[in-house]
Amino acid sequence: MASQDTRISRRTILIAGGASAGALALAGGAFWLGTSVSKTLTSGNPTQSSLPGFGIEPEILRSSGGKLTVDLVAAYSEIQIGGKPAKLKTYNGTTPGPTWMVKPGDVITVNFTNNLGEPTNLHTHGFHVSPAGNSDNVFVEVADGETFTYQYTLADNHPSAPFWYHPHHHGMAADQVFAGLYGAIVVEDTEPIPATKERVLVLSDISLQTDGNVAGANMMSKMMGREGDILLLNGQVQPSYASDQNALERWRIVNSCTSRYMKLSVPGGTATLLGKDSGRYAQPQKVTEFTLAPGNRADLLVQLGSEPVSLSYTTVPHPDAMMMGSTQTYTNYPLAQFIPGSTTAATVGALPTQTAGPDLRSEAIADARSFTLKMPNMGGMGGMGNMNGGFTINGQAFNMDVINTSVKLGTVEEWTIINDTTMDHPFHLHVWPMQVLSIGGLVVTAVEYQDVVNVPANSRSVIRVHFDKFEGNAVYHCHILDHEDQGMMGIIEANPA
Repeated sequence: MASQDTRISRRTILIAGGASAGALALAGGAFWLGTSVSKTLTSGNPTQSSLPGFGIEPEILRSSGGKLTVDLVAAYSEIQIGGKPAKLKTYNGTTPGPTWMVKPGDVITVNFTNNLGEPTNLHTHGFHVSPAGNSDNVFVEVADGETFTYQYTLADNHPSAPFWYHPHHHGMAADQVFAGLYGAIVVEDTEPIPATKERVLVLSDISLQTDGNVAGANMMSKMMGREGDILLLNGQVQPSYASDQNALERWRIVNSCTSRYMKLSVPGGTATLLGKDSGRYAQPQKVTEFTLAPGNRADLLVQLGSEPVSLSYTTVPHPDAMMMGSTQTYTNYPLAQFIPGSTTAATVGALPTQTAGPDLRSEAIADARSFTLKMPNMGGMGGMGNMNGGFTINGQAFNMDVINTSVKLGTVEEWTIINDTTMDHPFHLHVWPMQVLSIGGLVVTAVEYQDVVNVPANSRSVIRVHFDKFEGNAVYHCHILDHEDQGMMGIIEANPA
C-alpha cells in the first residue's frame, strides 16, 4: 500500500499576473500576532516544574445508560488567544466546544440554541446516521434566538472513532467554523484499546484584527480557501501538557481548519496510526508523519520516553503562497508539547485485533459515476473581479431545490472524483463512509474507509460506497468550506430499493 500522505500536492495552483500582497490578505487581517501569540515552546529539555501552567482540554460530556443529552448554545464569547482577548463564535462559551463521549448504540439528544444573531445549524461530521428529520439534517435552519432539538441514534455496530460537529448552513459554514464553532465527538471502543492516557486534540487556525474580532475573507481568500495566521490546538497557542515517563498515550486528532492541510509529526515519540476518520486499519501503521486534509481525523497511539514530545506541523508546500501574500511557512512547528514528569507509567496491555470493515472491491456495483470538480478561472490576477466560471460539481453549482444524484438503498456504487483544477480538493460525503480505492492514481491495497478523501490537483480519486441504510437527502462537497459555500456541493437522495 502506498502512503496516502505522499500523494497530496497541496494547492499546486499556478496563476499568471500580479497583485499586491496586501490585496490578497484576509480582509481586515492586520497582523495581530505579537510575541505572546507567536511564542516558541520552551527549548531544550523543559520539566513540568519549569512551566508556568499546563494547557487545557475540552470539557467532556459522557453518555450514561445509553443516552447523552447536551444543551448546546452557539453565541459570541470573549476568550483569550495567546494571552490576548478575542471575540469568537463559541459553543457553550468555549472554542472548541465540549467533547461528546459516546458509545455504539447510544441515543444523543442535543438541545441546540442559536444566539449568534444569524442563522446556523449543526452537522455531526462522519456519523453514520439518518440525514432526515431532526437527525443529521443539514437542510435544517435554526434562526437566531431559536432552539432546535437534534437527536442522533447510533447503531450497535457504529464505527468507534473520532468525529466532530460544526455548522453547515449553506453560505455561512466557512465564516462560522473559522470564527470558532467546532467540537469533537468520540465514539468509544466496545473493546478498549490499552493506553496510559487518552487525549482529544482539536486543530484549527484563525486570523484576528487588532481589536480581537475575527478577520473576514476577501475574494482571493474565498477563492483559495482561507488559512489563518494563528495556529491553535484546543483553542490555545502552543499549550504544554503533563505526561508520565514511558507513557503510551492515545491522541484523537481533529483537523477542524476550514482549508488548511495539516502535515503532522511527533518528534521525540513513536507514533502508530490506528486509522483515519471512521476507518480503522486492520494493520496499524507506524508513521513518522501523516497528513490530515480539512475535516480528516486521526486515531494515534504515541509512545513517550523520558524527554518532551511535541505534535508538530509542517506546511504542505504550494506555490500559490507568494501570490496569496502569505509568507508564513512552518517546519516542525510545535503545536503542543507533552512533558513527562518524575512518575513512570505502568505498562499497558497489547493492542487488540483491529477490524477494517468490509472490502467492497468484491461486491457487484449498481452504478459507476463520475463527479468533476471545477472552480473559477482567474483570467489573470490583475483582474480579481474577472473570474470565469464558478465552483461546481459536474457543471452544477449547489441548488437547494435540485437533486443531483439518486441512489438505491442496499446497493454499492463506484465513484470517480475528477479534479480538473490546479489545487487539491478534499471530497466529503455525508452519512455513508467511503472505501478508498485510489488517490491520485495510486492504488490503496488495504481496506481503508474515510469520509473525507483528498483529490489531488489535475488528478482523480476512486471510492466505493455501500448505501446500506438511511433514506433521505444528504450532501457531498469539497471540504475547503469556502468552496462548499460558493457552490461546490451536490445533493444525494437515497431511496428504498
